[in-house]
Amino acid sequence: MSKLTETVQTGDWASEKHVPEIDFESVDNGKVRIRASVGSEIEHPNTFEHHIAWIKVFFKPEGSQFPVEIASSEFTAHGEEDLFTVPCATGYIKADKKGTIYALSYCNIHGLWENSAELN
Repeated sequence: MSKLTETVQTGDWASEKHVPEIDFESVDNGKVRIRASVGSEIEHPNTFEHHIAWIKVFFKPEGSQFPVEIASSEFTAHGEEDLFTVPCATGYIKADKKGTIYALSYCNIHGLWENSAELN
């Protein structure tokens, strides 16, 4: 029996993007704004038939065993009434430790995609 983690993909294709891109910056009072998005360089189709359904963002502080979910966004406008969602999830944290940011995205056709970035 395979594990769900064995189905997560990390490499992208030349014609469309699935891997969530992670950006972060320090803001007021020691807070960090973390943004995960799909398709800033090459857009994902985001149609009713083919779309990014959700993005989740986690932070695993250095020395901790488990990551903590810090943002979760579902994208439900895929062409209804001519609206198309741009897949992006943003969250803010205030962390005293450095650690790893993880982002997962889900394409309704191509499955789960993952990326990570180090927060120092």
